[in-house]
Amino acid sequence: MIPNGIQRQIRGMLRALTLACSLLLTAAAATQEASRVTVPNLWDPHIRLDRPEPGPPRVVRFLTDDDYPPFHFAGPDGALTGFSVEIARAVCDRLGWTCTIQPRRFDTLLDSLAEGRGDVLAAAINQTTALRERFARSHLYFRAPARFATTRGNARPDLDGAALQGRRVAVVSGTAHQAFLENLMPFVQRREAANLTAAVAALRSGEAEYVFADGVALSLALAASGGEFAFSGGPYLESRYFGEGVAFLLRKDDPALKRAIDYALQSLWDDGTYARLYLRFFPVSPF
Repeated sequence: MIPNGIQRQIRGMLRALTLACSLLLTAAAATQEASRVTVPNLWDPHIRLDRPEPGPPRVVRFLTDDDYPPFHFAGPDGALTGFSVEIARAVCDRLGWTCTIQPRRFDTLLDSLAEGRGDVLAAAINQTTALRERFARSHLYFRAPARFATTRGNARPDLDGAALQGRRVAVVSGTAHQAFLENLMPFVQRREAANLTAAVAALRSGEAEYVFADGVALSLALAASGGEFAFSGGPYLESRYFGEGVAFLLRKDDPALKRAIDYALQSLWDDGTYARLYLRFFPVSPF
C-alpha cells in the first residue's frame, strides 16, 4: 500500500471518506465510470502459469483488517468487503477452495500470520525488504501511484517538469511525496501541509495550484469533490519512494499455496474479473 511513512495520515483520510466510499461502490457507478477509468495491468502477457494440481481438500484462512477502504472495510451492512477482500474471494472461487476471511486489528496482522493463526494475509501492506525476508508473497495485484491533482479547469493529460516549473504544489510534510518533490522536483514551490485535507484546502483556496499525494487517497477525495478537482498528468510509480506494490503475504513453508494463488490472480486478469472488481472499488482510478 502505501508507503509506511504516510499510512496513518491516509487511514485517517479514508475513515473520513468511508460514507462517500460506500455510496460510490455500486455496480451502477462502476458502469458509468468504466469508459474513462484506467485499469492497471500488472501481468506479463508472455508468462503463462499452468493450473496447479488440486491436491487434497483444504480450508484456506485469509486474514485482513476491516477499517481501510477501499481495500478492506466493513460495508454499510457490517459485512467485510473491499478490493483485497473480494480479490481473495475470487481467488478461492477460481481454485474451488473453501475459505474464511477473518478481520483482525491491523497492527496484529503480521504476527498473526507468522504464528499460524491464518494462511494468507489479504491487507494492503507496503512490500519492503524486511517483509520479503520474513514472508513469501504472491504476484502483485495492486500498486499505489503518486499523482498530481488540481482544479478541473487546470487539469491536463501531459504534466511534465517544464509545466511544473515554479508552480505552487501542496504536499503533506514528512511523507515520501514530500521527499520526492524535494529530491526530484526542486523547481516547484512546495506548500507543506499537516495532512491531505489541509493540502486539498490549500488547492481550493488558491494557495496551491496542485496537490501531490497518494493516488488512492486522492482518488477518493476527487470522487467526493463532485467534479471540483481532477488528476493532472500521469501516475508516478517509483518504488524507492512509493513502494513496491500490494500482494498476498504467506508463510514461506507453503510454496504450493503461493503457486496456486499466482495462477488464480493471472486467470482473474485474463477473464476480466480483476477489471470488474477494480471498477467496483475505484470509480475514480488512482491511475
